[in-house]
Amino acid sequence: MKSYDLPSLVESAASTNITDLLVDRAAKTPNLPLYALQNQDGSWTDLSAAEFLSQVRALAKGFIASGIQPGQTVAIMSHTSYEWTLTDFALWFAGAVPVPIYETSSASQMAWILSDSQAVAILVETPEMLTLLDEVRDQSAYLRQTWRCYDDSLAALVRLGKEVSDEALESRRTSTKLTDLATLIYTSGTTGKPKGCELLHQGFVDLSKNAKLELPQVIADGSSTLLFLPLAHVFARFIEVLCVHAGVKVGHQGDVRNLSTAMVSFKPNFLLAVPRVFEKVYNTAEQKAEANGKGEIFRKAAQVAVDYSMAMDTKQGPSFALRLKFWAFDKLVFAKIRDAMGGQVNYAVSGGAPLGVRLGHFYRAIGLVVLEGYGLTETTAPAMIARPESIRIGKVGRLLPGCGIKINDDGEILLRGSNVMRGYWHNAAATKDAFENEWFKTGDIGQLDEDGFLTITGRKKELLITAGGKNVAPAPMEDPLRADPLIGQAVVIGDNRPFISAIITLDPEMLPLWLASHGLDKNMTLAQASTNPVVYAEVQAAVARVNKTVSKAEEIKKFVILDSEINESTGHITPSMKVKRNVVLQDFADVVEEIYSN
Repeated sequence: MKSYDLPSLVESAASTNITDLLVDRAAKTPNLPLYALQNQDGSWTDLSAAEFLSQVRALAKGFIASGIQPGQTVAIMSHTSYEWTLTDFALWFAGAVPVPIYETSSASQMAWILSDSQAVAILVETPEMLTLLDEVRDQSAYLRQTWRCYDDSLAALVRLGKEVSDEALESRRTSTKLTDLATLIYTSGTTGKPKGCELLHQGFVDLSKNAKLELPQVIADGSSTLLFLPLAHVFARFIEVLCVHAGVKVGHQGDVRNLSTAMVSFKPNFLLAVPRVFEKVYNTAEQKAEANGKGEIFRKAAQVAVDYSMAMDTKQGPSFALRLKFWAFDKLVFAKIRDAMGGQVNYAVSGGAPLGVRLGHFYRAIGLVVLEGYGLTETTAPAMIARPESIRIGKVGRLLPGCGIKINDDGEILLRGSNVMRGYWHNAAATKDAFENEWFKTGDIGQLDEDGFLTITGRKKELLITAGGKNVAPAPMEDPLRADPLIGQAVVIGDNRPFISAIITLDPEMLPLWLASHGLDKNMTLAQASTNPVVYAEVQAAVARVNKTVSKAEEIKKFVILDSEINESTGHITPSMKVKRNVVLQDFADVVEEIYSN
């Protein structure tokens, strides 16, 4: 199959915008808990749809009273929080255009987004963010107002808006139409400066309505999810809107260090995550078992789970003996993993990168069905997602209604639909390059099977061409390497070189557990561990496993373990966890030359 479209199940009125989803939800189920706010003691207090709507309206009046005009851009820099969601919807009610900034952004990144988006105001969460803003304030010609989450700013806005009438607010709310700009979300910027994606209200509205109809058992009225991915990312932002439409209760957790505790207390029904989260859950469970002398039991249990899931896809299903083994391990091992995620999680949506076949089977077997999705910032997040009743592990699910997909002759994936961005903000040249008529060129390489399931094999711009002329996609090797508990990042290189190699870093969070479980000093530094022969042998074994999955010409012939991290703070990883390959090659040029010097 080369292309297909899936017709939309709904057709929104031209006068509709995102705010109508909240108005309709509050009218339909005013008392339904829409949010849960975490208390100091870790417990949660529910907030109904009617209460949320009332708070949104009050804050929106404040924005109007402060002088925010229809169509003006307002930046938000914050960790994932209830205040972010409240501000987002209040700005939409006021007719404004929210512009997210990652909480981890540098001063130069903040300055670029504020200047390029022409933001007239900004909301910051912490004093540290305000300090960062003060460094670049003079570079933002349009910026005139700053609000803070940590003081009385939002409450002061509510007080200021008391003089704004309900009629004035409703006039402002309904002034925005379906095809008007809803938000600017800036791409991560693996190369060059980030580009602002012009996402329309229609993308959020249509996708939310279609996703609700397509996934009724996942996003049902009264279900719940704990949102911990950055709301500056389009993936979490779409879920924020979808949950309002679907009547799903949302809890926010902005600090991933508290995620495990929050999941146990919140008890979500489904999760939204990237593959790295699922890898961490699995690896942590394995290393804890190893530390308690039960590592072999865990690995046997994991293999039984994978075998059980794979057997589910056969006509005969799992054998009696396999079912018996699975039942025993379910009580002994799998129940503990489910309890660590709150005990009520049945589904998870994963995006951003392939999850991996083994982990997909493992989680399905233990009772967590991971639905892999595919989309980009430019497509308002998901264009494709698996359905619970129709999963092919290792492949992305089929199109969402209202979307279309085409595979070009060179293998590039093209997408179209009402969810696709209008263009790049103030960048006509980049917009022109990104489209082929109505088709958006994703830059990803993939294949469609006969039933419309997508397999993603790499990035078009990241294809490595060795000196021998072999085209090599790095992702199929990098992703499984990163899934190893000891490895933090893996960057496969070899463009115009005689063979493929890799730059590897260790995972600082998992390293102490791994060292302790292998009888080594758990306080070993990254630099010390990078030269340890036992650590090197483990990484070498991981590379060998990956090499078995590729051709001889694609094998990683050499690798180097760095004595430091490659992460977002070092400037080598984007906030959406993509490797800035050119920056890595530039900053570690001496390492690359050493690899190929012989």
